[in-house]
Formats: sequence, structure tokens, C-alpha cells
Amino acid sequence: MRVSVLDVGSRTVRLVVADAAGGAPLPVHTEKWKLRLCDRVEPGAPFEEEAVRLLVRAVDAAASTAERWGSALPLAFATAVVRDAPNRLEVLRAVRAGTGVALCTLPGEVEAELTFLGARRWLGWQAGPLVLFDIGGGSLEVAFGRGRLPDFAVSLPLGANRLTHEFLTGEDPPSEQTLKAMRRKVRHQMRDVGARIRWEGPRTAVATSRTCQQLARLTGEAPGRQGPFVHRSLDRESLRWAKERLARLPVAERARLPGISAPRAAQSLAGAVVGHTAMKLMGIRTAEVCPWAVREGILLRHIEEGPQWWAGLTARLADAHDGSDDIDDCPLPAPVALRVARR
Repeated sequence: MRVSVLDVGSRTVRLVVADAAGGAPLPVHTEKWKLRLCDRVEPGAPFEEEAVRLLVRAVDAAASTAERWGSALPLAFATAVVRDAPNRLEVLRAVRAGTGVALCTLPGEVEAELTFLGARRWLGWQAGPLVLFDIGGGSLEVAFGRGRLPDFAVSLPLGANRLTHEFLTGEDPPSEQTLKAMRRKVRHQMRDVGARIRWEGPRTAVATSRTCQQLARLTGEAPGRQGPFVHRSLDRESLRWAKERLARLPVAERARLPGISAPRAAQSLAGAVVGHTAMKLMGIRTAEVCPWAVREGILLRHIEEGPQWWAGLTARLADAHDGSDDIDDCPLPAPVALRVARR
């Protein structure tokens, strides 16, 4: 069985096509389209026509790519960049009309749950009680659990791009006063979550997301070109040093540091502040950097529970929707209808 998943993030639209034989998603093809929606749509602002047009084009290309690699249309979801837009329904409607793909917006807590599953499967049961944090562009997801799925999952509006827009657009590099204001907000939002995680006492901490991977590289871990099976970790003390270094540099100079790509240089400081504050408040000294996250979590649930899992999830989201009668929050049309639409 070949299955694909499509992730519309704040910077890229990423497709993963995988073989599902043997109980593990074995990738056969990955591809991404660099839309940088976070540069076109401010957090909480509506999508304008050009951003919608680019998104429709990228999703259509992804659907064609998935079909070419022997997969049905992908299980497609969008993160906070679409989820938080006031005209979210219009965006989803445009994608469906233009591509036949039923793009949905998963609640942040569901993202956290699926990311936790990906990390659990990657690290195995030897990890014991596990806490996970994932720093995205629009939100921070935190989850804790002792089993396959988390006992506790939460999504906070502390994404690296969101905080950059709120605090770091007027000064380069920022003043100490600005940094204090940003740290104060992160601490305030994280306080209760941090207390819960300290009380739970996890055995293993894990960090996912591209932001965490780049911060790990900045602190001396192996580059991504060495592959996913190289051990990488994020050390709190090293991250504090990296945060202070990033704060002293303008964006152009940050982009020359190891692991900090030019498109992410502006938000790298906010990502470091969130990561260091989260680790401190949760009592974490070292976190394993995991290459599996929400996309792999979706693939795993699909493999383990069958297509009915996705159908059930989307049905629940539709039932919980706010009453729109012409488009569900996360619809799942029949595969035949999708293929007809694509023609």
C-alpha cells in the first residue's frame, strides 16, 4: 500500500509519499514547494488573492506528484498559518475547487498528539514517560504521555514566526527591552504547562520541527546531510548560549551561522527564546532531536488503524465546526469524486 501526506506549513508545502508495508512509513519520495506563506500572510490576517493562488498551484502540483508515484490523493492538512486566518474557510474552499484535494486544518492539540505518536515510534518504548515540544511558525505544541498516545497535549500561540512579527520587526538586532517583553510573554503562556510537565517527571524529552533541528545544528550537532539516523540533541545550556549569540546579531549575520538558513534567520531568535524558555520551565536539560513529527504521525495512524481513522477524525471536526453549511472544517470527499474533480 502506498500513501501520501501533504503538510501546508508557514514556509513550505511538503509532500511525503511512503510505502506502508511492514507497519512503518518507508519514504519513497518527498518534495516541497517553498511558498513562504508566513511572509505573505501575517499571523491572524486573512489570505489575499495572490497567496491563495500560490497555495492552490502548490497543492495541485503535490496531488499530481502523489498520483505519479502511485498514491491516491494525499491526506492533506494545514497548520496555524491557515488555521488562524479569518478567511480560512474561503481558502479551503478555493483549494478544493482548484485541485480536488480536501485540505483540512487540524486543531493544534491534534497536531501535538500526532507528533507525539511519531516521536514515540521513532524512540521506542525504552524512552519511557515522554515529553515533546514542537516549535512551529505559528504555534508551540507540547505533549506528554507514558504510552502510544499522549495523556496531555496543548497548543500555544508561541510560534517563532508569530513572535517575530509581534516583537522583532522594528529593531535589528533587537533591544534588551524588546527581548525582555518577548521572554515575559513566553514565560506567561508557558507557566502552567511547565508546571504540569515538571509534576509528571518525564524520563525523556524530545524536540521536533525544522526550528529545533536548526538550533541543534547551531549548538554543534551534526548537519542534516548526514541523515536521520545520526543522534542529535538540544542542550539547554548550549541553547542559552545560542540565544544570546543570536540576540547580538542582525538578521543578515545570523544567516551566516551554522544551521541557520537565510529564510529562517529572522525567526531564529524567537525560536531560540521559545525553546530555551520551554526547556527551563519544564525542567528539561537535554532533548533528543527527532526527525519524525506530525506527517509521520498521520502516516502511522493511517497504517495502524486504516483509512477509517482519517474519516472519523474529519467527521468529528466537521461536527464540531461553527455551522458553515457549504464546507466542513476538514472534509473527506469520496476518492472517486476527488479524481473526477482533478480531471
